[in-house]
Amino acid sequence: MKFRPCIDLHNGKVKQIIGGSLDTRSDGLIENFVSDKDAAFYGQLYKADGLTGGHTIMLGPGNEQEVLKALQAYPGGLQVGGGITSENASKYLDAGASHVIVTSYVFKDGQIYQDNLERIVSEVGIPNLVLDLSCRQKGDSYFVVTDRWQKFTSWEINASNLASLAQYCSEFLIHAVDVEGKCSGVQEDLITKLGEWSTIPTTYAGGVSSFADLGLVKRLGAGKLDVTIGSALDIFGGSLPYKEVVRLYGRGETTEWQSLIRSRRQH
Repeated sequence: MKFRPCIDLHNGKVKQIIGGSLDTRSDGLIENFVSDKDAAFYGQLYKADGLTGGHTIMLGPGNEQEVLKALQAYPGGLQVGGGITSENASKYLDAGASHVIVTSYVFKDGQIYQDNLERIVSEVGIPNLVLDLSCRQKGDSYFVVTDRWQKFTSWEINASNLASLAQYCSEFLIHAVDVEGKCSGVQEDLITKLGEWSTIPTTYAGGVSSFADLGLVKRLGAGKLDVTIGSALDIFGGSLPYKEVVRLYGRGETTEWQSLIRSRRQH
């Protein structure tokens, strides 16, 4: 398991937000933290600490300038998501993004748009594409949500669906939206399922508030999942020491499973 850092941008500011509150109404938004540092500061920090595979997410318009600052500060070290399409994806890769992260361009009107999926794969290539399968619970199952995590799709997180989409991308990024930003504990059943079903590198995000939670992600995810932490970190106003997380999980662990995945992606 490896720690993946994040830079979440909203209205041109680095913020930590309760994801489920992010809709079109500003009065419904719940902000946990608004930084007085720009995105470049965090890019430089993550570069100095040797962290890889982090993601920078544009939560709505007005964030492109900050994203470009982060990429300039840490070229090749950050993934970029938020409003990515086949038309603009190459711009971010050319600016220094290691990968682009896509959700709504592929998941529209409650279903997968296969043509758009194939179009963006053709534009950027499988090695540069991450699919964001952030989800919410409905009954005993989890379904991908879009449009600022407000709209359910019919696409269920299950073994068959994950295996099918794994043919089109190099990684999955999965926020557990129901607990994301709340620092109230991780979604254990989702983590267990992802640990059983993931066949490519997968990053879990949502609810991590302590080292005990990190232990749960590692154990329930069978060591196969990486993890992102936002609001709980002291660099974002929380109490979990960023430097200690980096020390313990910044480099990750090379497991037999990870070696197998790398081998498969090279052939």
